[in-house]
Amino acid sequence: MAPTHVLRCCQRGLAWIPVIFIALVVCWSYYAYVVELCIFTIPSIAEKIIYMVFFHLSFVMFVWSYWKTIFTRPANPSKEFCLPKAEKEQYVKEERPESQQEILWRAAANLPLYTRTGAGAIRYCDRCQVIKPDRCHHCSACDMVNNCVGFSNYKFFILFLCYSLVYCLFIAATVLQYFIKFWTNELPDTHAKFHVLFLFFVAAMFCISILSLFSYHLWLVGKNRSTIEAFRAPVFRTGSDKNGFSLGFGKNIAQVFGDKRKFWLLPIFTSQGDGLTFPSRLVNIDPEQPTVSLQPEANKR
Repeated sequence: MAPTHVLRCCQRGLAWIPVIFIALVVCWSYYAYVVELCIFTIPSIAEKIIYMVFFHLSFVMFVWSYWKTIFTRPANPSKEFCLPKAEKEQYVKEERPESQQEILWRAAANLPLYTRTGAGAIRYCDRCQVIKPDRCHHCSACDMVNNCVGFSNYKFFILFLCYSLVYCLFIAATVLQYFIKFWTNELPDTHAKFHVLFLFFVAAMFCISILSLFSYHLWLVGKNRSTIEAFRAPVFRTGSDKNGFSLGFGKNIAQVFGDKRKFWLLPIFTSQGDGLTFPSRLVNIDPEQPTVSLQPEANKR
């Protein structure tokens, strides 16, 4: 058991490497922009002040949303989705899939479930030993944030992508003229030259990578799909439907960002619902089932 425990600790420690790397890059970019560019390179005081104000606004929003994405813990499905002890033991002892499904069907009889496996069976996580609520998949961490991205922090993740893009674009746009002046030797060759040149390259590189990811997730929000649903349509009792959870563009946006637009750009939780129940498309609602569906916080976006 000891080697296994040590191995898990090492894995958890290594998982923080991407986050630490991003944090170091951000800290260096702050020093390079504020000290090397604004203080030592830009001659105009008015320009220094303007650049510093807008830089710190984007910096604060970027760090705030990144922090919330990392440290907002996802929740597990509620206890009603766990098998009772007796049924769990019976499920483990059963070797035939048909008998196991009979146990799951009895346990899920009163649960508000719409989605099924591709074969029409009840979705069950053998690792967690819990019936999967709709749209729920076993949680896996996103490397950039070392956390599961789901209901509880998906808004924060979108804002993190948004403000990181704004941060990089602002740096690239304001550094460009001084990058050109250093490159053409219009400015003296000082210790700030390396920082300014490298700052532009790093900001431009991150802009390109973040823009594609941010655009993709905006498309997912507009369609009300998770990343898994974008590749594999959810299966309902009436069959698979890639738009099964879409409520229309406006309502899809509100599902993630909430009803109050004044809070949309702030990394505070305003998503609709409680992480368990939310409305689904009426065309897929079975009249014999309740009118709500489930999406636990641990759902991988």
